[in-house]
Amino acid sequence: MTDRPVMMLTGGSRGIGAEIARAAQALGWHVSLGLRDPARVPEGLDPALLDTFAYDATDREAEAAWAEAVMARHGRIDAIVASAGLFTSSSIVEAPEAEVDTLLEVNLRAPRRLAMASWDALKAAGRGRVILLGSLSGKRVASAGSGLYSVSKFAAVGLAHALRYEGWDHGIRATAVCPGLVATDMGETAAAGSRAAEQMTQPEEVAHLVMEAIGLSNTASVPEIHINCRTDGIF
Repeated sequence: MTDRPVMMLTGGSRGIGAEIARAAQALGWHVSLGLRDPARVPEGLDPALLDTFAYDATDREAEAAWAEAVMARHGRIDAIVASAGLFTSSSIVEAPEAEVDTLLEVNLRAPRRLAMASWDALKAAGRGRVILLGSLSGKRVASAGSGLYSVSKFAAVGLAHALRYEGWDHGIRATAVCPGLVATDMGETAAAGSRAAEQMTQPEEVAHLVMEAIGLSNTASVPEIHINCRTDGIF
């Protein structure tokens, strides 16, 4: 078994996911990145603390194969972080079913399958951690244009709570991390020019909070973390 803790991370090729990978390695974690293109590794990562797996969140067999490969190589999984996400501004009443299916596949079903595939290893760890990148759009619907996306993120936040209950007696702690606008490609698309990147939450700040949540003891569970770059209701 590998001596270092092992993290499985989706969405790590850029943005928040890439910053989480860097922050995890800085704390001594070995990171297994699930990437659609395994050659697309972000800069600044230590190859000695990294492996990659060809991962497509719409492939329903991918999570099980990836977890099996990680266990074969390292003998442990200590944390999973589902950072991969899909954004749409399509109307909740006009979006075709195929688009809805893809949105839910990436934002909800793939994280559930990742948890399912790694569950036994997380239980064996005694302090397994599950981080789901939700969104403040999973806490409120801010506009008509974010309605469909919000539906998927409400579901992701609910999944984090469900996993928290499911794993509690086994030492598994789950957290939904819910940022507002973050200075990433997705954040800039969602902002639609209404806010400059330097006025948004920075991805490294989200990564810092993710690692803080992972590092807490089993008696300091944080179910949700809300992060915002502006005043927005109670958030």
